[in-house]
Amino acid sequence: MRVVVAGQVGLDKKAFVSRVAALATKQGFDMAVSNVGDMMYAEAPDVMPGRILDLPLSRLNSLRRSVFKDVLAACRNQPNVLVNTHATFRWRHGLFSAFDHDLMGELNADLYIVMVDNVDRIHYRLVRDGHLDHTLKDIMVWREEEILATELLSQIVSGHGCCYIMAIGTDDTTAQAVVDLLFRPKKKKAYISFPMSHVVNMPDLLTEIDCFRRELKRCFTCFDPGDLEEKYLATMALHAATEGLRTVETGPPEQKVSLDTAQLVDIIPDIDGQIYARDFKLIDQADMIVSLVPALDDGRPGLSSGVERELQHAHEATREVFVIWKPQAEPSPFVTETATKVFNSTHEAIQYFHDNDYIFTEPSGTLFG
Repeated sequence: MRVVVAGQVGLDKKAFVSRVAALATKQGFDMAVSNVGDMMYAEAPDVMPGRILDLPLSRLNSLRRSVFKDVLAACRNQPNVLVNTHATFRWRHGLFSAFDHDLMGELNADLYIVMVDNVDRIHYRLVRDGHLDHTLKDIMVWREEEILATELLSQIVSGHGCCYIMAIGTDDTTAQAVVDLLFRPKKKKAYISFPMSHVVNMPDLLTEIDCFRRELKRCFTCFDPGDLEEKYLATMALHAATEGLRTVETGPPEQKVSLDTAQLVDIIPDIDGQIYARDFKLIDQADMIVSLVPALDDGRPGLSSGVERELQHAHEATREVFVIWKPQAEPSPFVTETATKVFNSTHEAIQYFHDNDYIFTEPSGTLFG
């Protein structure tokens, strides 16, 4: 198994792939990691940390090719190798690729995974590491460039269907999902759908949604839009602009970061556009969609326009569509006519998945999830 893990700067991707390798090893799968960036620094001891992109392109390209030949040599001696690299860089040289097509062709990776994360968390890490020469708009653009370049690379080298977008998340659930993606290909892939922005002030519904997400992740390799949620930044930006605030703070206490209000307002269209495009991509890379429609306090369905559009897109993409409908009112034909099956509870849905062999069972007979 050969897998390329790409992603923009500021992801802490090396720590993430280390967790993936540790989980894989713990579960009995040998997994070696090649961190291309570290290998380049090791081969160029004269380059100061954090300055390798300042090298002339000719030396940078030569250094990368030399290191990647070492990666290929390692692949000949290891059954499973995860290559941690980038697809693109945008630096003082402008936008340029971070790979060589001929060497990527020789690697012939089985899978390509693009890791993504919230713009505010990327900004926090860049500032933490002393990279101050960027805007929030830059971060949004870098993310789109990295996704597009990785998708194109995967299609040229390996064909359609071998590239996945995954949010890095804040715990080990995504790392486990990557392990399952690599070593448990028979485990079904599910996009999990639920209302988000209009239930943020409803703690009981948020608890119900969190439980739904947790249970589904035990059963399937899940692509969860809640692992990359930036819509709150648009709300924050508009409130700050109305109040005349030049900056706003966000993030947990140990990772507080200050964001420029004007820059936040500037990226509102990017946030909306990337949510729309990315969530459809996540559906396309799944086998099925499982959507929770909770009941609001007044009994109305907690059915957002985003969830409705996701259900329609999944149906048109010929994915199986499962809906957990909690309100007392009957679902509309726009739900029932696109759904493979409608359930009354998460428990009922999971029982159906068990009874109909949707949930992967290890050869030992144990369920993994």
